[in-house]
Amino acid sequence: MYAQMVDTGLTQVRKAEEMSPEELAFQARIDAGVKIEPKDWMPEAYRKTLVRQISQHAHSEIVGQLPEGNWVTRAPTLQRKAILLAKIQDEAGHGLYLYSAAETLGVSREDLLAELHAGRAKYSSIFNYPALNWADMGAIGWLVDGSAIINQIPLCRCSFGPYSRAMVRVCKEESFHARQGYDIMLALCRGTPEQKQMAQDALNRWWWPALMMFGPSDATSVHSAQSMQWRIKLFSNDELRQRMVDQTIPQIEYLGLTVPDPDLKWNEERGRYDFGQIDWDEFHNVVRGNGPCNRERLSTRRQAYEDGAWFRDALVAHADKQATRKAA
Repeated sequence: MYAQMVDTGLTQVRKAEEMSPEELAFQARIDAGVKIEPKDWMPEAYRKTLVRQISQHAHSEIVGQLPEGNWVTRAPTLQRKAILLAKIQDEAGHGLYLYSAAETLGVSREDLLAELHAGRAKYSSIFNYPALNWADMGAIGWLVDGSAIINQIPLCRCSFGPYSRAMVRVCKEESFHARQGYDIMLALCRGTPEQKQMAQDALNRWWWPALMMFGPSDATSVHSAQSMQWRIKLFSNDELRQRMVDQTIPQIEYLGLTVPDPDLKWNEERGRYDFGQIDWDEFHNVVRGNGPCNRERLSTRRQAYEDGAWFRDALVAHADKQATRKAA
C-alpha cells in the first residue's frame, strides 16, 4: 500500500510507476512482511537510510553512558551503584549489537566512530543535557529509557532482519532501565520534602528533552515518510510522542509530582492528553551541536577512544598471532 504514497511533509516517496522492476519486487517483499537480509538486493537509498539510523542509534547508546558514568561513584548505596553499573554495561552491549548490525550493510565500525568523533554523525539530542544530581539518574532511566522503549519496540518488527533481531534483546534490557529509574524517583518521592523536590526538579529538567527524543514533528520530518514506506519505521514521530505522554502522565500523578506543562489537559473526545508546544528552536540548536554538553560529550568520547588504542592494537596483534599459528 505504501507504494501509492506521494507527498508527506518534506519527504516525497516513490510512486509505483516510478519504480524499477527490482524496486517493485523489493517493496512487495516488505509489504508482505518478509525480512530483508544483508545479502538480499536492496535500493542504495534503503541501505543508506539504515546505516544512518542504526549508526545514530548505536552512537546514542555509547554516548548515553556518559551522564550516568559520572554518578557511579556517587550512588547513595552499594545496591544503587551495582544497578547503575549493570545499566551502563547494558548500554555498551546495545552499542555493540547495533554497530554489528550496521556492519552487515558494508560499513566499518571504525568509519562510523570516526564520523561520530569528528562531529559529523548525530546521536540522540537528549544526551547533551547535564545530569546535575542523583534524581537525574532516576529521570533519565524513567523518562529517557521509557521513551526509548516506546520508540524501539516497533523496531523489533522493522523490515531489516539484523536490526529487528538486535532490538528484541535491547528492548528487554531497556525495560529494566526504565524500571530502575522509576524506582529511584519513587524512593525520592517517598522520602523527605527535600528529596521529593529533587525529583520534581529532575522531572522539570528532563520532561521536554524527553519529548524531543522522538524527533521533529511529522510536518517537518525529512525522513519519516520514506522510512515508513520501507517499514524501517512503523509509526510516525508524533504518534510515538503521544504514546509517551499518555503512558507517563498517570505515572507522574502516582508519584505526586506536577507535569511542567501548563497547557497539559485530558481531551475526552480524543481519549488522550493534549500538551503544550515543544521548543523546536532548542531542539535544532542542540542537534546542530550547541547544546549544554555537546562539546563535553564528544571530547570525552574522543579521549576514551584514544586511551583505548593500545588495547585494540593488542587484540589485533593477538588475533594475528593466533592466525599465524593456525596457518603454520
